[in-house]
Amino acid sequence: MLIDHEGENRGVVPFQEARQIAREAELDLVEVAPNAKPPVCRIMDFSKFSYEQQKKAREARKRQKTVEIKTIKFKVKTDDFHQSISVKKARGWLEEGKKVKVSIRFYGREMDYPELGMERMNGIAAELQDVSTVEQKPLMEGRNMTMMLAPASGA
Repeated sequence: MLIDHEGENRGVVPFQEARQIAREAELDLVEVAPNAKPPVCRIMDFSKFSYEQQKKAREARKRQKTVEIKTIKFKVKTDDFHQSISVKKARGWLEEGKKVKVSIRFYGREMDYPELGMERMNGIAAELQDVSTVEQKPLMEGRNMTMMLAPASGA
């Protein structure tokens, strides 16, 4: 099946004839659907076509929104003062539209008291509830407890 440079369907054409038509038009013969029965070929300027495809891909990447994830880390015994500093940073990031991962690391016998980490996580979530929503509830993974906060829809 051959589609010429004007977009008209020429039907089933032998390969030699299709190649001759492409040469006369000073364009390339490109197979666009090799698995079709019969295969579909098109007469076009391939370098111009590939340039336009790259240009479209570049534009799509520019418009693509990437969400940055920032992390704040604590220990179970982190002082309230240090926690408040990190929470202020997290508030700023959430207002900028970034996600924040809150992580608490448990050391030694602290592993026996995951409720202490859960209380700290709930307190952080409560402090930031006006600018965030909890995307992932606090979850214990090995020695770490993590929670993911996403910017609130109004922020």
